[in-house]
Amino acid sequence: MRFVVALAALLLACPLPALSQHAPPPAELGEARPALPPNAVSRHRLALPGRTLAFTATAGAIRLSDTQGKPQAEIAFIAYTLDDADPRTRPVAFAVNGGPGAASAWLQLGAMGPWRLAIDGVPSPSAPALPVPNAETWLDFTDLVFLDPVGAGYSRFARDDAELRRRLWSVDGDITALAATIRRWLAQAGREASPRLVVGESYGGFRGPLLARALQLTEGFGVAGLVLVSPVLDFEWRARGTDPLSLVQRLPSMAAVAAQADERGLDLEEVETYAAGPFLADLLRGPRDSAAVERLTARVAALTGLDPALVRRRAGRIDLQTFLRERAPGQVASAYDATLLAPDAAPEVAWNEQPDPVLDGLRAPLTTGMLTVYGWLGWHPDGAYRVLNDEVSQAWDWGHRLRRPDATRALREVLALDPALRVLVAHGRDDLVTPYFGTKLVLAQLPQIGAPDRVRLLVTPGGHMAYLRDDARKALREGARALLER
Repeated sequence: MRFVVALAALLLACPLPALSQHAPPPAELGEARPALPPNAVSRHRLALPGRTLAFTATAGAIRLSDTQGKPQAEIAFIAYTLDDADPRTRPVAFAVNGGPGAASAWLQLGAMGPWRLAIDGVPSPSAPALPVPNAETWLDFTDLVFLDPVGAGYSRFARDDAELRRRLWSVDGDITALAATIRRWLAQAGREASPRLVVGESYGGFRGPLLARALQLTEGFGVAGLVLVSPVLDFEWRARGTDPLSLVQRLPSMAAVAAQADERGLDLEEVETYAAGPFLADLLRGPRDSAAVERLTARVAALTGLDPALVRRRAGRIDLQTFLRERAPGQVASAYDATLLAPDAAPEVAWNEQPDPVLDGLRAPLTTGMLTVYGWLGWHPDGAYRVLNDEVSQAWDWGHRLRRPDATRALREVLALDPALRVLVAHGRDDLVTPYFGTKLVLAQLPQIGAPDRVRLLVTPGGHMAYLRDDARKALREGARALLER
């Protein structure tokens, strides 16, 4: 299976020079690339169950420049604003996906936007991809701005510059650029007084606390709330390999997947208690402790539905690839939703790397869907639209410090600085890329800062993109609405 490269590496990079909104004179643009088209503004009416939404859509780009006025990048965005709403009280949500290298199409056409793709089961690259009205759009209670970091979607560098690429494709530079983009959008739209919400998925969820801190301290804009979907908050806790903490984080999700396949009940809280207690204790005793291995074999085989002989050979330590490939003969499960299976392209070999049924199966439908939306909005840039740009994740600069990237410190700081800020963290129960139990353990380490319910964990059926399921999409929407209302 191939995974997003972003979920595997080390730490922070060089800061980006301060960005300014001043366009450089033409004589200074020797190596500049052609600009994206001017913003396109259109009016729409959307008929949904029980209501009709009238809104304005703006598709375009914001150009970022350095302190000398030299262009750096053009950040593509799509904004949906409800007509006849008071901008002083109307919230605005800024949404960004992950990767790094993913466009915001995943959140826009999967969960939040006025239109969505109707996905049922394993995505098919050749399936019809006409967006349909989204009954669970967040536009009822907040305006929406979808941002594509440079390299994703239509966003691009304004000039060829290796040093600029290194800075923008880094942890710190990426946050600086996104914070500047949000500040520029608020100024251009006259929305400085609007309550603000930051929504991030996957690596975008990691971005969330860092972006909120940058907006608070650098750009001068507070954030009313954070919605973090399937995030990795601390890469030190990142589930990897067969180290004990990785196995502890994934076991509850593996058990949930197996229970659904066998159509049997499961007390997930009981599995969590076992994973963080006796399971971890036996793992720490090591694979040479035969009694511990026997205890692990019996319990892990029962929870995962795998052959006890296989579990014993692995000393009770079931890595991700083993679980995905051994769930069903001749099939491979998706790491992004392990309840979904696809044919094994090479069942005769011991190791097979093939596209993920969910992550890669969604690339074509999302691309087609976004091109359709851009057509409706009347914005037609040249060049390819990249829903997931692998070049970005492969070139990402994670820095060279000893500790892996961490957003929990930023989360603590933004909570301490602003007592009104609230956080919703949402996970799909069947996701093995960013398992929910790992986040639950990380959040348990936060000190009590303000009201006990300021940080809420929402676990729903589904995988990494749990919103592809109707019930999970509805639960996420209502969780975001409740956060803003409170």
